[in-house]
Amino acid sequence: MFSFPENIAQTPMAKIKRHAIEAEDRRINAMTLGDLAREGLHVFCWCNRCSHSGVLETDPLLAELGPDFPVPDLGIKLRCSGCQSKDIATRPDWPGLGQVTNHN
Repeated sequence: MFSFPENIAQTPMAKIKRHAIEAEDRRINAMTLGDLAREGLHVFCWCNRCSHSGVLETDPLLAELGPDFPVPDLGIKLRCSGCQSKDIATRPDWPGLGQVTNHN
């Protein structure tokens, strides 16, 4: 029989595994470009360095990357037109949500 220490959830390896599982769950459940196209939504982009934001149309991205491409992963393919940073966050451009924060 196996027994686990009471503080197993706090061990470094348990934390690493928990974060890896959470990241995989987010990737699996992430909205795709195909989902955006079906919903008639575009992609909201936010530069984490200078706070510049913009919206990209879904159709050209869909044609280039395909319907199964996860929306959160778009940021690694983008560069900010304001400061040239590659630290871009992307999400669906939900109606009425607009800019969520301002880091100025």
